[in-house]
Amino acid sequence: MKFTLIIDDEKKTMKFREKLTIKDVLKNFNIPLEAVVIKKNGEIVVEEEQVDDGDIIEVIKVIYGG
Repeated sequence: MKFTLIIDDEKKTMKFREKLTIKDVLKNFNIPLEAVVIKKNGEIVVEEEQVDDGDIIEVIKVIYGG
């Protein structure tokens, strides 16, 4: 399986043998779920969403404070 991962302005082509979820991908990069919003092919998705061959996964870091 091959997909594109975009984090900040960095674009990477990822290859994995097994099926992954968004949660698995974030875990591989040590990205906390609480600090990001994920888009899959332009649509916001939840962490249980399956990653499919050819997907474009975009990690958007959430900035918060007071």
